[in-house]
Amino acid sequence: MPGGDYGELGGSLPAIASLNASYTTSLSLPSPYMLVPPGERKAISDVRRTFCLFVTFDLLFIALLWIIELNVRISSSIWDNLENEVVHYNFKSSFFDIFILAVFRFLCLQVGYAALRLKHWWVIAITTLVTNAFLIVKVIQSNLLSQNAFGYVLPITSFVVAWLETWFLDFKVLTQEADDERAYLAAVNAACERAPMMYPRAVSDGQFYSPPESLAGSEEDLDEEGLGRRAVTAQEKEYVRLGREAMSVVEQILAQEDNWKFEKNSDMGDSVYTLEIPFHGKTFILKAFMQCSAELVYQEVILQPEKMVQWNKTVSACQILQRVDDNTLVSYDVSSGAAGGVVSARDFVNVRRVERKRDRYLSAGMATDHDAKPPHSRYVRGENGPGGFVVLKSSSNPSVCTFIWVLNTDLKGRLPRYLIHQSLAATMFEFMSHLRQRIAELRSSLR
Repeated sequence: MPGGDYGELGGSLPAIASLNASYTTSLSLPSPYMLVPPGERKAISDVRRTFCLFVTFDLLFIALLWIIELNVRISSSIWDNLENEVVHYNFKSSFFDIFILAVFRFLCLQVGYAALRLKHWWVIAITTLVTNAFLIVKVIQSNLLSQNAFGYVLPITSFVVAWLETWFLDFKVLTQEADDERAYLAAVNAACERAPMMYPRAVSDGQFYSPPESLAGSEEDLDEEGLGRRAVTAQEKEYVRLGREAMSVVEQILAQEDNWKFEKNSDMGDSVYTLEIPFHGKTFILKAFMQCSAELVYQEVILQPEKMVQWNKTVSACQILQRVDDNTLVSYDVSSGAAGGVVSARDFVNVRRVERKRDRYLSAGMATDHDAKPPHSRYVRGENGPGGFVVLKSSSNPSVCTFIWVLNTDLKGRLPRYLIHQSLAATMFEFMSHLRQRIAELRSSLR
């Protein structure tokens, strides 16, 4: 499936055309995630626990700096200095209030996000606002800066740590917990309702890669598919199995169109939707109407992935590593850098399955491994989740079709998830622009 990298903000189409194998595997093997009722999950998430530890570090670090400050005044003992700053507190010369400010942050944040487990940012907004306002007034009104180095260290440290806590909660804790909650609820609902759309295996009425249409093989006999090339080795049969699993997931996603959540439209009328998939999270779905035959799109996008680099600027390389059988191949894709270099190039190894049906053409796949392309230090190895391309024929007009791109991919690296999600729709729209331009060039050359 294209989009190779979520990333590449639009990554490699061929890359994304193949997606993560774990989805259907997790359907056939009981998942502890599905079997755990909502009430038995962890009382506090790992990322929230890390945040609470950081808040504790904030208090202890400020306390340590204050104690050191009390010791550096050699003119009197630490107890005399402590008495001067606490008992005889003076706003202009004491550091005791900065320590109290750290205690205030600690109590508010621990009560709000550890004890009450709030899922809103209002508590940390208050603590950060109070911290910033107090420190600004303190620096302006006091004479701490003329005393010693701690006149600089304590206010600056308190200021920086407060903003680090705000960033960590807003962009890490709340974002990740929201994504995990949506994925969990989707998994629980699917398990409880035995959702027929997400679990049964898809049955194809006709499957092929590029040879003539052939009947689907049985689930038990993976190598008896078609009359051409067949999977022979155990590894080849595994590639075929992964391809079938990816195809099953894509077909199940298509069957749930009523559950797609609308995200945005492009100027050309293309639409991007999202759908939460158990164990894989948010999946992006592009749906576009094309003024050309389904066969033309099928030829350019599905049958010739290695030629996509000629017209798709988001892909810098595509290589077919192995043709497993008439329906299955393994490809290596490299997506171009994006976002002005913020997102570096990613590479992907994908298994891809192609099928042809009476009313549609499909290409689906997921991430896999291949000896010919081990991970390389030059690129970050991305991983595709279930997804692919679908070209729907029109029953009334053979000169038009509907194009669907299902995208679920993990760019790895340290990119913030929310930034990637915001960029995906733009990436998908960009791909459609390249595809329409390619189709227009082909049609003009045929005249």
